[in-house]
Amino acid sequence: MKITDTIEIADWELTESFTRASGPGGQNVNKVSTAVELRFEAERSPNLTQAVKTRLRRIAGTKWTKEGAIVLFVQDTRSQARNREIALERMADMIRKATFVPKRRVATKPTYGSVKRRLEGKKVRGAVKALRGKVEE
Repeated sequence: MKITDTIEIADWELTESFTRASGPGGQNVNKVSTAVELRFEAERSPNLTQAVKTRLRRIAGTKWTKEGAIVLFVQDTRSQARNREIALERMADMIRKATFVPKRRVATKPTYGSVKRRLEGKKVRGAVKALRGKVEE
């Protein structure tokens, strides 16, 4: 399965299993295994760099297992084939997101004028609050 120009996932890295789904579907729900569980062995994948694997772990969140695999469970439609397509597309989207390197934040100093305005506003606010006290007679 081709993800990007440089990343291609081999068949041995993906495992699919099918179970009966919950939700709408009438008698079909009780008879046909339409829900798909897609498992991708991300940690063992030779096609992903270590940086991509680290970002992928953060993106996957609770879908990441202790063994370093990503497990997606899809039961959106009544069709097994459509659920497979959805699961594969979600996996591909996760990997594509992980390939983008986030921009580093450049620390900046506040301008002299903005510091002055902030401190002046604090003084004004403090003066207003000071006037709320008890009145001395």
